[in-house]
Amino acid sequence: MGKKVGIVLIGLIIVAAAFYAFYEQSDGESQITLYGNVDIRQVSLAFTQSDRIETVNAEEGDAVKAGDVIATLDNTIYRLKLQQSEAQIAAQQALVDKLNAGPRKQEVAQATAVVNQLNANVNIAQARLKRLLSVESKTQGQGVSAQDIDEAKDNVTAATAALDKAKANADLVKEGPRKEDILQAKAQLGVLQSQGDLLKEQLARTQLIAPSDGVVRARLLEPGDIASPVKPVVSLALTSPKWIRVYINEVQLASVNVGDQARITVDGLATALAGTVTFISSVAEFTPKNVETEDLRTSLVYEMRVRVADDDNRLKLGMPATVVFPLGD
Repeated sequence: MGKKVGIVLIGLIIVAAAFYAFYEQSDGESQITLYGNVDIRQVSLAFTQSDRIETVNAEEGDAVKAGDVIATLDNTIYRLKLQQSEAQIAAQQALVDKLNAGPRKQEVAQATAVVNQLNANVNIAQARLKRLLSVESKTQGQGVSAQDIDEAKDNVTAATAALDKAKANADLVKEGPRKEDILQAKAQLGVLQSQGDLLKEQLARTQLIAPSDGVVRARLLEPGDIASPVKPVVSLALTSPKWIRVYINEVQLASVNVGDQARITVDGLATALAGTVTFISSVAEFTPKNVETEDLRTSLVYEMRVRVADDDNRLKLGMPATVVFPLGD
């Protein structure tokens, strides 16, 4: 009987020890700890047009702000073309303004004066012809030659034609330009303005502008090099956003969701940083999808990104980091 009691006691001790060990393990697993690296977006900045590089204003490690001029191209040709375009636009604008304004009073008066002068010429020519015809009639054709009469008739005809032409011209001056001419002039002005806008854009693109805040990682071209859209001038690491790229297995995945908060520690930093889960991949990695055994399912891992605020720009690309998720009760 005493032997049985001893066996029972030993069994209870073993159970208690197992329960204590299980309790300690559960308490030790009150958080999920993952290990990863700092990840940062990078941008390779290149000119959109080919020309000789004039200046490069940034060195490796320099911090730049959005809108800073990183480099410039030789813009001499672009400036001269733009000046030529602006002169053409000004000339065409003056023509459009002239057509819209219509005839000036002086132009109408001038056209009217020409009509009056030519009308007088017609009267003079007709009077001379009438006089010659009268002389011919009184002298039975002896006082004037037929040639003089023909010449006088021709003069009347020519003066009358000139008068008709002047009257038509005066009518056109008074009426002003045709609507079609105004529309054509405006359309041509629009073409020239579009060409000017294109040249302005080309001139603006001789400056390489930082798209956002960042740090220069590499200076790839120098003044004197020929720029090309396929040849980056500098490589820029953006200062925001930054995140920690970690991998989480299937068992842990059930306890972490997008939007969860995490504590991030990095070697060399005295204080922990706050992070937020912004992405969890829906595709497992490292293990084929068709493997569904009980053992291997727990080995599947999923990429996860934990975004972290780094206002002081202390985190660098590739730095190892520890990400801790506290678990609820």
